[in-house]
Amino acid sequence: MRIKNRQNAMFFAPAVSIRHGHLALSFLGMLLASAPGWPQLAPGSMDVHWNEGSPHCATNPQPPLQVHQYNDRTYVIREDLCTTFEAPFMYLLVGTTKAVLIDTGDVADPNVVPLADTVVRLLPGEGRAKLPLLVVHTHRHLDHRAGDGQFAHLSNVQVVGFDIESIRRYYNFIDWPDGLAQLNLGDRMVDVIPTPGHNETEVCFYDRTTGLFFAGDFLMPARLLIDNASAYLGSAERVAAFVRDRPISFVLGGHIELNSMGETFPWESQYHPHEHALQMTKDDLLALPAVIRSFNGFYSISGKFILINSIRILVVSAFLVGAVLIAFIIILVRYIRHRNGARKARRDRLAVATNSWTKG
Repeated sequence: MRIKNRQNAMFFAPAVSIRHGHLALSFLGMLLASAPGWPQLAPGSMDVHWNEGSPHCATNPQPPLQVHQYNDRTYVIREDLCTTFEAPFMYLLVGTTKAVLIDTGDVADPNVVPLADTVVRLLPGEGRAKLPLLVVHTHRHLDHRAGDGQFAHLSNVQVVGFDIESIRRYYNFIDWPDGLAQLNLGDRMVDVIPTPGHNETEVCFYDRTTGLFFAGDFLMPARLLIDNASAYLGSAERVAAFVRDRPISFVLGGHIELNSMGETFPWESQYHPHEHALQMTKDDLLALPAVIRSFNGFYSISGKFILINSIRILVVSAFLVGAVLIAFIIILVRYIRHRNGARKARRDRLAVATNSWTKG
């Protein structure tokens, strides 16, 4: 509308102004044409209601996996709350030369959670023509890699190790945690960003095709467990710099632990009524550095972010329990000594009285 109004104004202006206006518009067009841009993102939908689990899982079992198709080549997979209270999310991205599965969940037994069978059925092709699969992890915690064994003996599948040396070697990170790596899926490129802080092996993934940012436990609608606040801050600053000029459709993390009001569900709860949406935003990523800087080192809430250093809390809790136990022992020892002293005093008085009576 502004351009149209400007052209109408130019129509009534002197001829010299018309020429200058055309020159200005031409110059602006040249600038826009030469400016770096991003290709149009492949659209997708996060219109999904995740299974809430059940308050009585034993009598009301649920399907072990829920699969949501974001688009024709992107899948969001979740393990059910009744199967594991962790209920982690996994992500399958399909390219033309290979596919990548991000994380393998919290359950190893394929009879309980048939993850490998489900993923393979989602891959294009049949038999030996199945698209090759690469299995990677956001970090090494067991609830993100327990299902690795289901893929270990499948043909055309490579499972990347979850220890720090395997990660650095596979992605060729020379100066960890600085630098970026890429996964080439054919017509689909995925950037890999080191993000230690929750765990030293943590990485995030950015899919250039969809603009999806896969954050693992680095950022999610849940408690953010911080093992190393300094490393977490460095990671948050690197991620903010990375996404600032890139299009982000959604930020998708590893878990949901909040309800729609932003309140936490009880720890290990297998029932999540009115659960918070999985997806977060680019603004959340950009806000994270300031939130980490405000962290008190133990437990703090900053807006929608809940930050916890569970190791420090455990250490302080153990110290307090130890202090209470020591105080109790000291009081008990003093009580026993006082009682024994009183008994000895009574025996001594009795002995004196007995001696006096005998002599008398």
